[in-house]
Amino acid sequence: MSQNLKLDVTVRETTGTGAARQSRREGNVPGVLYGGDEPSVSIALRFNEVIKAINSGTFLNSMVELVHDGKPQKVFTKDVDFHPVTDMPTHVDFFRVTNKTIIDVEVPVTFVGEEESPGLKEDGTLNVVRYAIELSVPAGDIPDSIEVDVSKLEIGDSINISDITLPKGAKPTIDDRDFTIASIVATRAAVEEDEDEDIDIAADGVPATEQDAGQGDDEPGKDSE
Repeated sequence: MSQNLKLDVTVRETTGTGAARQSRREGNVPGVLYGGDEPSVSIALRFNEVIKAINSGTFLNSMVELVHDGKPQKVFTKDVDFHPVTDMPTHVDFFRVTNKTIIDVEVPVTFVGEEESPGLKEDGTLNVVRYAIELSVPAGDIPDSIEVDVSKLEIGDSINISDITLPKGAKPTIDDRDFTIASIVATRAAVEEDEDEDIDIAADGVPATEQDAGQGDDEPGKDSE
């Protein structure tokens, strides 16, 4: 797990749409901190710090440390609202957690072994069904990614969640079926090539007498001239 981001926050004394707009005019991103059996608190973060955190790639669905008056609070970034036109952050929701708090989070999938895969060597294609897997994990042990090894897959093979060794304490949130993560499928060109070969083999295997049957024969009851 990557090192937690640290962000300084201030507490907003007033709430509501007007107060949130005023906070944005002052160069902040309004937010809310909730959970952990404590009251919700309206907060504000510096706009440039939020942009930097988002660009780090470890802000969304990750552990973050908020610091207020020198006191740290571990939180989980639950949601970020973006402006529909400028695509800039307009609001952030944080959830209070401890390292042992179990949370649901989407973890990206990383594929390895593609160069060794027999199916891919035979011009097969890696068909990715899930680019991320939603897991229930301790907040302090969120993996950066889940590694999926496809090095032994042939064309027609698939790899399911039961084939993956998950980090200790992690469980898939979907527990009622063995869902597929990826498979190796034949390319359309390879399928068409196989079909052409089947046609050639079938044609070559037909005896000439059968191929010529019905072609140029005299009609029944007629003598040849």
